Amino acid sequence: MIGSRHQARALALQALYEINFTGHKTEKVTDHLLAEKALDEEYTNFARDLISGVLQHQAEINEKIRNFAPTWPLKQMAAIDQSILRLAIFEILIDNKTPVKVAINEAIELAKTFGSSSSPKFINGVLGSISTLVSR
Repeated sequence: MIGSRHQARALALQALYEINFTGHKTEKVTDHLLAEKALDEEYTNFARDLISGVLQHQAEINEKIRNFAPTWPLKQMAAIDQSILRLAIFEILIDNKTPVKVAINEAIELAKTFGSSSSPKFINGVLGSISTLVSR
């Protein structure tokens, strides 16, 4: 059985992808996706916190992506990979509530599910480099 935190992350990823690449309103997208999932209030709040946190810190997160994946400009990077990286970088560098290894493993699992065949390796490489910024 897939854990509820993983489901909340997957929902947050789907919302971020749609918000960033279609321009749809955050609340509308989030409410629609949450209506499709039967998440407890704790995990609903977790998903909402991830979405709002990533969007609030997106410029800072994008700068980290540019610094740690310089051969892959954001405009050339797969949209889903961008969203996975943003979510994981938020958890690793800004939110600080999830252990780094857990955040990286979750991002790799999301990449396996939603990305291309090369996404997990790419995500792992970028996040492995970013994890060197954290001493926990």
